[in-house]
Amino acid sequence: MNENQDLRVTLEIRGHVLFIGLNRVDKRNAADRAMLDQLSLAYGELERNPELRVGVVHAHGEHFSAGLDLVDVGPELARGGAISLPEGGLDPWGITSAQVSKPVVMAIQGICYTLGVELALASDVVIAREGASFAQLEVSRGILPFGGATTRMPRVTGWSNAMRWLLTADTFSAAEAHRIGIVTEVVDVDPLERATEIALRIAQQAPLAVAETLASARAGQIDPGAEAAQLGTRLGRLMATRDVQRGMEAFMTKAPASFEGD
Repeated sequence: MNENQDLRVTLEIRGHVLFIGLNRVDKRNAADRAMLDQLSLAYGELERNPELRVGVVHAHGEHFSAGLDLVDVGPELARGGAISLPEGGLDPWGITSAQVSKPVVMAIQGICYTLGVELALASDVVIAREGASFAQLEVSRGILPFGGATTRMPRVTGWSNAMRWLLTADTFSAAEAHRIGIVTEVVDVDPLERATEIALRIAQQAPLAVAETLASARAGQIDPGAEAAQLGTRLGRLMATRDVQRGMEAFMTKAPASFEGD
């Protein structure tokens, strides 16, 4: 097997944006152990590299992902009930490690099943193409969703919407995914184009402000009262940064700000 065949996840950096592409096209991007490891390492790179401000997760081929390759990964799950992370990796689903602290924009086409849906739930902006289909198939396979659907989907979609899809293993459309809040926008063009547009827009903003905003929003989902008490502290940290000065100067001069993250 050559190196290109081993490349389950492609990486490309454009400015401050890391593009992470699922690349097991012949298997409809079903996640085997190699893909899970490479995806984890990609998220680790996004987290650690100070030049990277946003991640874009997309898929090569016609489909985003058929979900987990149970033939390949099933034996490991049977032994330990969890998938270990490679050294330097970060769990893209934020279950067995901290969630990546930088925003992730996701582009979906074709089928997006099981771990694909859960990756969308763990992302911050999700763009889907018309005709995309979604499903949490786990109960039809005798297991439960273990990538965050049982905890995140009820919070994102509401209890009854989540149970409708988690307990039946039925497929649902991009329009339904948008209605219940899993998908941000549905487009009739390549979703990567719109995801790129949004990611580049995020990358233009003050990175420390983006990080504090994202962290605050996530913390507020867990404990709104406790996070409300931290808003002043977060604002105080930002007010001491040079990027605030750059932002104020840009406002006064009506010129675009060039933020440096300090």
